[in-house]
Amino acid sequence: MSTKETENLCGLRREDFQTTINGKRTDLYVLKNRKGYEVALTNYGGAIVAIMVPDKDGNVANVIQGHDNIQDVINSPEPFLSTLIGRYGNRIKDGKFTLKGKDYQLAINNGPNALHGGPTGFHTRVWDAQRISPRCVALHYVSAYGEEGFTGECRVTVEFTFTDNNELVLEYLACTNKKTIINLTHHGYSRWQASPTPLPLSMISTVP
Repeated sequence: MSTKETENLCGLRREDFQTTINGKRTDLYVLKNRKGYEVALTNYGGAIVAIMVPDKDGNVANVIQGHDNIQDVINSPEPFLSTLIGRYGNRIKDGKFTLKGKDYQLAINNGPNALHGGPTGFHTRVWDAQRISPRCVALHYVSAYGEEGFTGECRVTVEFTFTDNNELVLEYLACTNKKTIINLTHHGYSRWQASPTPLPLSMISTVP
């Protein structure tokens, strides 16, 4: 990504999203379509920090809630603010599930329950980023066997594509080496919503 990408509609600066966490580098990625609109995200948790699109009157504004630097993303009071969710979106009662006759205990982070993959779920991980095109980036992460209590190693790829129709499309591919449970999503927060209901992002999820 060139330094010219810091000259963008959202005004975010690439250097404000660069740090090193456990030997892995975070960065800012700006997706731009042919109309000149953009989506900005970081590979820390796949957090979307800006979606710059026009309203019905043609006024361009950011329609998603996000932070303007990596430290605020990491230390957000709402840890799931506009981030990737995994391995399992939503709550699992008492953090327990049974698979093929075996009981599993997950990390607890929501009262007595496991929520959105646990306290160090996908939202806290530095993903490996691969730039596909000016309007597409792919994020890759390998979730280790036993991470947050889940069974099996899980390799996940999420492609973010911003179309020329101002659509943000997320495509998911997940491969595991053991039978497991998985429920992937992205927890986008609209700037106008009072409660944290995820934005309707297009999504394809495949688990062999």
